[in-house]
Amino acid sequence: MMKAKTSPAKSGSRAPAGKSAAVKKKPAKGRKGAVDPARIHEIFARLAARNPHPESELDYSNPFTLLVAVVLSAQATDAGVNRATKGLFAIASTPAQMLALGEEGVREQIRTIGLFRNKAKNVVALSRRLIEDYGGEVPRNREALESLPGVGRKTANVVLNVAFGEKTIAVDTHLFRVSNRIPLARGATPEAVERGLLAIVPDEYMFHAHHWLILHGRYICKARKPDCPVCPIADLCEFAGKTPTP
Repeated sequence: MMKAKTSPAKSGSRAPAGKSAAVKKKPAKGRKGAVDPARIHEIFARLAARNPHPESELDYSNPFTLLVAVVLSAQATDAGVNRATKGLFAIASTPAQMLALGEEGVREQIRTIGLFRNKAKNVVALSRRLIEDYGGEVPRNREALESLPGVGRKTANVVLNVAFGEKTIAVDTHLFRVSNRIPLARGATPEAVERGLLAIVPDEYMFHAHHWLILHGRYICKARKPDCPVCPIADLCEFAGKTPTP
């Protein structure tokens, strides 16, 4: 099985009528939680230096198996999904083969994954849609992807990025936590965080950005006890609950 390899605008304003032009807002740079382009650049430069070619930890062999693996990964670990898909993809690596396997056959292969019954239903249904509407190919189009059973915005972003090389930000629970915690882009919803990151991540780092942040959240900036003593960006992070160096 292959593993996926994933390789600010200036603003100005005039003083409102009736107010002195000498009264100016404090610059964003230096305020706690503010977007400082130099800080953002340094964060991604360090993450890139640590892991120049981040990889998805889901196993896949083509855009279809990638799509299925990401659908199965909802509320499941990548390691758990890989154990299940090893057997599944050995017998069904195309939409036609998956459709022929049917819901019962898919369920038997993925029953170790949470919500396996509903996921099996979605995998077979999306396989049917791919055959009927897209000639058996995974579409390179967000709207089309999100119209497939079991496919939401995060899944579409992963497929567009990994399979088709587009600069997207797939926000999972790890990335959502990290972006709000450091902070990079704060938001109450994954889509708000996604929009915020798209606005601030330097273009040179955009292609790999979501993988760096996901892996950082998974292995270092963990939910309960972040491993701050080994974090490469600890001095750039404003999180109040840092784990102290022993």
